[in-house]
Amino acid sequence: MSKFKLIDGLYLYPTPAGAYYAVSGLETDLPRRFLIKLLLQEQTPELTMAQLQALMEIEDEDKALQQLQYCQQLGWVQGVNQVIQSPQGALEEILPDLLNKISGNGKVLLADEQGFYLVCSGFPHEVAEELSALSAELATVHKRRSGLLINNMGITSHAWAIVDAFGNSQIGCWPLFIGDHRFVLAISGVPHFNQAEFVTLVWTLVIRYLKRGN
Repeated sequence: MSKFKLIDGLYLYPTPAGAYYAVSGLETDLPRRFLIKLLLQEQTPELTMAQLQALMEIEDEDKALQQLQYCQQLGWVQGVNQVIQSPQGALEEILPDLLNKISGNGKVLLADEQGFYLVCSGFPHEVAEELSALSAELATVHKRRSGLLINNMGITSHAWAIVDAFGNSQIGCWPLFIGDHRFVLAISGVPHFNQAEFVTLVWTLVIRYLKRGN
């Protein structure tokens, strides 16, 4: 029998790191599937054994608890005391405020895989168009050289950035993989992904494009 025990009265909620891991790659390992299923919920689910088993896709209680502990140790999931509802409203109404919070200087955009931006904060229209096109071109280069990056160098990240002399990002492109959809966050300066708004951003996209459809 497992030495772990669930705490009553908590609700499962991804951390910013967990939300990022859920959509930062294409591999469908068990933790990523768990986090995606968590983000598909219309509200934070109560932390019960039955709920955990369903989200983990694991029938064995001990193994489900071990996986939960693993995700918690990596800082991917947390327990909150109150129910949190999924974001409501149209994307064009929700996303601008969320994007503004994940960039230090408020300059950030969300682009699709075709190189068109869906929403923008801080960038002039012409700059946003060019950055969106650049993000699509970088994705093509990354895909072409993924064998070198992943197999030879062990680099699994899909993100690209232009850095200054100190290695700090001046402009970066971070892909978000939502099912068959590939979005890119293009951010000027240092990204602030360790924010509740980033979780809400990912939650919004997962609900819209995986649960409710395009």
